[in-house]
Amino acid sequence: MVYDYAELQAKAQHWAETALAAGRLHKNEVEDLLALDSRHAETLFSGNADRPLLVAFMGGTGVGKSSLLNRLAGQTIAKAGVQRPTSREVTLYHHQALALQQLPGGLPLDSVNISRHHNDRHSHIVWMDMPDFDSIEQGNHHLVLEWLPHIDILLYVVSPERYRDNKAWQLLLAEGAKHAWLFVMNQWDRGQALQFDDFKQQLRKAGFNDPLLFRTSCTEPDGDEFNELLQQLEQLSGRQSLIRLEQHNRQLRVQQLQGVLQTLQAGLQARDFLQLQNFYSEAWQKNQSSLQHGLAWPLQQLAMRMAEKTGQKADIVLWDAWAQSQLQDVLDALVLQAVQLKIPNKPLKTGLQAVKERAEKQVNYQAELAGREALLNPGNALQRMMLRITAVLETLAPLAAMAVVGYQVFVGYAGALDSKTYLGVDFAVHSVLLIALSWLIPFFLQQKIQPSLQKAALRGLQKGLQQALLAMELEIKEVIRAEQNQTIQLQQALAALLSQCEPAAPEALDKQSLLGRVLVG
Repeated sequence: MVYDYAELQAKAQHWAETALAAGRLHKNEVEDLLALDSRHAETLFSGNADRPLLVAFMGGTGVGKSSLLNRLAGQTIAKAGVQRPTSREVTLYHHQALALQQLPGGLPLDSVNISRHHNDRHSHIVWMDMPDFDSIEQGNHHLVLEWLPHIDILLYVVSPERYRDNKAWQLLLAEGAKHAWLFVMNQWDRGQALQFDDFKQQLRKAGFNDPLLFRTSCTEPDGDEFNELLQQLEQLSGRQSLIRLEQHNRQLRVQQLQGVLQTLQAGLQARDFLQLQNFYSEAWQKNQSSLQHGLAWPLQQLAMRMAEKTGQKADIVLWDAWAQSQLQDVLDALVLQAVQLKIPNKPLKTGLQAVKERAEKQVNYQAELAGREALLNPGNALQRMMLRITAVLETLAPLAAMAVVGYQVFVGYAGALDSKTYLGVDFAVHSVLLIALSWLIPFFLQQKIQPSLQKAALRGLQKGLQQALLAMELEIKEVIRAEQNQTIQLQQALAALLSQCEPAAPEALDKQSLLGRVLVG
């Protein structure tokens, strides 16, 4: 079970790290998940079914933790008194049968003072004297945090004068559910019943319904509750109690992981891509209208140059700095809206940046291509048909007129009695006029219906601009859609992780039992 949880946690953290690296999750969204610690007392002994119970003395400076461990050992094995506030050391006291080689190398074992005993009564307990958590030495704080995940039971030691110290109390509140707790008011020879009752009341507020609180004194041990404390720890070191503690801890870790993942899931589900798409559509329509009005003059100038220099490259750039700034304004507004909708902007910016960098080349190329195509076939279909008809008439009509004149000349000349009279000036003038008009009329019509190259180029440029803007609009929509699909994939992967996080129903715990009293209710 512990290995399954560790594997699941590793999968969840890898999922989060991958999404974080891609910019699809914010750092503050995944910090709780990445901060989860898979270490536990079970990991110290590689799943050994007969592992010992790890019990640590923890508390503030001067409350007598080391003195209690020395009393347990019957000899001085832990530093006490004025040396402790600056002592960067953990004292480990265990049965000689325990092989420390089983402990993982990642622990700061170089800062451990190890002592062994031969008392079989405590063979299944490893005692630890932790550095003072409120010490002025920062290394002590680090040592406590390094060892803390591996501890089963914390013996929270206070003194009558210092049972309300804030630093150790904050640690208790933060770590309360992760460990079993027994409480000791040491130096009881200087204590009062009012202090004892007040401390017990504080523990109830922290979540302990009926805390196990013992009064001890290392200077006047007669009549204190030190032996009762040892008896309770010996009972907790039994195999069944240890199993129940492990189950409780696993259950808490699964619930904690599940809660963190559910929070991430809610955040992903809250990303409103539909609202982002609607915002973009409205903003783009306004931008497109502005661009078409603002580019009207460059379009006309470019059309005129293309008409004058057909087949040559025009020297006017359509998509200029003004147009680029208009596009940038829309993209910036889109990114800002995404931030407001809790949508990560890093991958969105990357996709939009590619669109922006292609904009100038895409618009200029598309517009010039459409303009050149328009110059190849200027005018509309009716104009082009009329041009073909007038071009034919421009040739055929004069030929027909000349044929008529020739026929009249031949027929009239052959039948005329006085040929000189027939070939007079009037006939010649009328014949010339007929032939001239038969050519001039089709020529005139052809000139009148000849489409303007400038207008044709302008229409082509406008068409190309519209096509480029449409393509740009679709590209931006595709960037948004791609991010939406990536979010859906994140949700699906997260749902798969959550499906593996369904914790088994916890076994009912009797609040009056020993375990019920040492665990947070």
